[in-house]
Amino acid sequence: QYDITDPTSIAVLVNKEYGLPEDYEPDDLVKTDIPFVYEYEEVHFLREEAAEALVQMFEASKKDGIELAGVSGYRSHAIQKTLYENYVNRDGEEAANRYSAKPGHSEHSTGLAMDVAGISGSCAANNCFADTEEAAWIAEHAHEFGFIIRYPQGKEAITGYQYEPWHLRYVGKELATILKENEWTMEEFFLDVDIPDEQP
Repeated sequence: QYDITDPTSIAVLVNKEYGLPEDYEPDDLVKTDIPFVYEYEEVHFLREEAAEALVQMFEASKKDGIELAGVSGYRSHAIQKTLYENYVNRDGEEAANRYSAKPGHSEHSTGLAMDVAGISGSCAANNCFADTEEAAWIAEHAHEFGFIIRYPQGKEAITGYQYEPWHLRYVGKELATILKENEWTMEEFFLDVDIPDEQP
């Protein structure tokens, strides 16, 4: 029912093991019609279906008094390569791997992921975002628009990444609802991966 290997599938699985072709670029990228924290327009794009859903989500949050902004959407292989290398140079490879994907293994390159923040931009892509009203609203409502929090709390051993309450991934309403209701990651649903036991 869901194709997790076709880069054009909205259910495509991208993680440390599953990657995208180096030359993959979605052919339906559109500029997402939302406010952004940063003016760097190259990362304001998403695939059309995801962009439309995100606009609907932002409109719904605004009605609830929560104003959101985009931080970073689609990233080309080249942009991701530069980002990753900068993080490695700054923090070392082991640390960088906990929060940044190697080129070809970033969900941002699918055109289906958007980092979001509050309209003020404070705590954008930062751990303090977890304690904001915006993060609470997203956690409760994102699935209604087809988005999941891709790297949830307590699942680092499964996803390979630290908790990122700002990193939203579009998978469509049906799959998003299944994952939300069961508190599953994509890895748990598609690969039947369990949280490893801490015992040796």
